[in-house]
Amino acid sequence: MNLSIVALLIAGWLAGVVVAVFYLIPPVAGLGYLARIAFFHIPVAWVSVLAFLVSAIAAGQYLRTRRLWYDCLSACSARLGLVFCLLATVSGAVFAKLTWGAYWNWDPRQTTVFILLLIYGAYLALRLALEEEERRAAVSAVYALLSFLTVPFLMFIIPRSYFSLHPEPVLNSAGQVAMEPVMLYVLLAAVGGVTALYALLLTRSVVRTTAQSGKGLPL
Repeated sequence: MNLSIVALLIAGWLAGVVVAVFYLIPPVAGLGYLARIAFFHIPVAWVSVLAFLVSAIAAGQYLRTRRLWYDCLSACSARLGLVFCLLATVSGAVFAKLTWGAYWNWDPRQTTVFILLLIYGAYLALRLALEEEERRAAVSAVYALLSFLTVPFLMFIIPRSYFSLHPEPVLNSAGQVAMEPVMLYVLLAAVGGVTALYALLLTRSVVRTTAQSGKGLPL
């Protein structure tokens, strides 16, 4: 399917999600309508983890096959992951300002996501510092794999190990979904839409990068 048509479909999907957030989501006890921020914050945070995972898988494939296309895929996904992680950080800071009175207070979740931004910011800096293509691909692949090992700890484990002002996750510690059905459906639609947007941006980024390098896409 033509990427322009896919982009229009995704735009329509996300527009529908925005309408649903403003017209279907009721106020939440203790948060009121500020809870609507979660329908942006959670999807971009999820996609950042997905993007870092794809980057790590592609890095592993590069080390296995030595095909530069996988290096391209890994780098493009890591860049997008950093963008989505930054969006999650900013939206979380806005929520913190509106609810706690300060954009940043080094809450455990804010601290760990800041560390994650530094880790993947260093990944991109590393790629810029290495000029020789094969060496850059190999070193970056190892770094991407090692970096992703920190993601589960920084995003899920460490923040839950300490007291946090952050609202309880959708899937709470008891393994139950702490959300009304209509809110859950809208959230799943939002997650699906942002995931589709990531896939589209990744495809375009890889196609553009490989076209510029003249390497071409694999069959």
